[in-house]
Amino acid sequence: MSLFFFGFSFMLGLLIGSFINCVVYRLHQGISFLGGRSFCPRCKQLIVWHDNIPLVSYLLLRGRCRACHKKISSTYPLVELAGGILFLLVALHIYPALSGPSANLALSTILVIIRDWLFAGILLTIFLYDLKYYLISDLVVLPAFALALLSNLIIAALENSSLSFLISSFLNFFLSALFAGGFFLLLFVISKGKWIGGGDLRLGLLLGALLGWPGVLVALFLAYISGALIGLLLIIAKKKTMASAVPFGTFLSASAFIALLWGPFLVAQYLSFTF
Repeated sequence: MSLFFFGFSFMLGLLIGSFINCVVYRLHQGISFLGGRSFCPRCKQLIVWHDNIPLVSYLLLRGRCRACHKKISSTYPLVELAGGILFLLVALHIYPALSGPSANLALSTILVIIRDWLFAGILLTIFLYDLKYYLISDLVVLPAFALALLSNLIIAALENSSLSFLISSFLNFFLSALFAGGFFLLLFVISKGKWIGGGDLRLGLLLGALLGWPGVLVALFLAYISGALIGLLLIIAKKKTMASAVPFGTFLSASAFIALLWGPFLVAQYLSFTF
């Protein structure tokens, strides 16, 4: 059971990673990613199915297009591998609830798996798009915000259908979204758009709706710490300067994934050391 589940999760993540490559490229080009076969971005030749197998095709083709023989960016297999690893981490995190004497196969648990897989893909998309283009696409973030709020409320309703619990859950996620969005709005106004962009503000809304409180606080803390450390290393390596722009959405999305899976654990560890 465990090997099949983990193997399925990894393979599914590879496929989603391949799809994310397509989404990011087509979003930037203004092309619909909902239909049409994959094609080489250099020669525009359609890619046959056996040249579109995640990781495998890249290795067999030695990183080159079969039609034009131009080099394929190593970003493609790396994103596919990242998708596989993220989906596997979700599976490893949820597996204890699916096995052992206290196994929980409730519908809410299944929906948690689906939600976490879905947002692993969405966060990877945001990470890659901001890393490549220094932009956060509203076409990804705004639907994801509504989806995060809806999915969390459905899961809450399945866990406890009392009206008071549902109202409390809704207020938690909604107010967390307002907190994160308002925090970035304040930074945007104070800096007149120099510190962060409008996309970060909308991403804050998404993170609040997805993580709730105090998960969103964990994500913000990790994002600023990791951003400061990596920025400092890049300055030391003379790859960046103090005035250089930084794709902060990459740090926010990566930190959000960590908070999604291990936020409660990190909060508990912090409180155990503090009190």
